[in-house]
Amino acid sequence: MTIAAILESKGDEVIDVAGEASVGEAVALLAGRRIGALPVTEGGRVVGMFSERDVIYGLARDGGALLARSVREVMTAPAHTVTPDVPVLAALGLMTQRRVRHLPVVDGERLVGLVSIGDLVKMRIDRIEAEADAMRDYIQTA
Repeated sequence: MTIAAILESKGDEVIDVAGEASVGEAVALLAGRRIGALPVTEGGRVVGMFSERDVIYGLARDGGALLARSVREVMTAPAHTVTPDVPVLAALGLMTQRRVRHLPVVDGERLVGLVSIGDLVKMRIDRIEAEADAMRDYIQTA
């Protein structure tokens, strides 16, 4: 199973933020959409990720002044990305290794989706449950 299968089931809508946006604007977007991270794009290219962690670290460092800073100043860069053809297990491995919870999906340099660790784990659980159901059906009819 690949990242493309996850994007097919969840959709490919991606909310992103420009690097020049203020942290306050990005925080409002995170809260309004009830999401944990945003790809930071410039000219259609992913240049970083802005997440709840960036907000927490920034608040600890700068206090309330953080909200006036630009996203570019506090984002995590470079962003770790995957392509749609990457296997789910490889993406999970990358997330574990890099200690990230969100991966932008790119085709060339174009942002085409975003997957979270929750998306990947849900897909794995759904697949395991389907296999278990198929095995139970097979055993009951044998």
